Amino acid sequence: MDKHAHLNKVIVDFKKLTPEVLKLTVERYPDGYDDEDIISYRNSNGELVEAVEVITSDTKYLVKISEKLEKTMANYDEADYEDFDDDDPNAVVEPDPNDMLNDEDVED
Repeated sequence: MDKHAHLNKVIVDFKKLTPEVLKLTVERYPDGYDDEDIISYRNSNGELVEAVEVITSDTKYLVKISEKLEKTMANYDEADYEDFDDDDPNAVVEPDPNDMLNDEDVED
């Protein structure tokens, strides 16, 4: 039996990511997440979705993984969100696409 069955379950896409959930995700995965941390499931459209799990006292969050999430976690600074409410999804902005280029993507 799932010991977390009584918890509210919330799926969080990057667009809906709040400072609170971002902080919890960074605390849970301070060095980033590995393949064994990823939960895969099919959504209602039959598409494969990958997420990482973050659990609070009353909620189980499945945070959908993406390149944007990885970059935002890597550059996380709690001070960036001091002027926002913990549940404000507009506080977490998308990283600059130019910053998301990998070294192998940059041409000499």
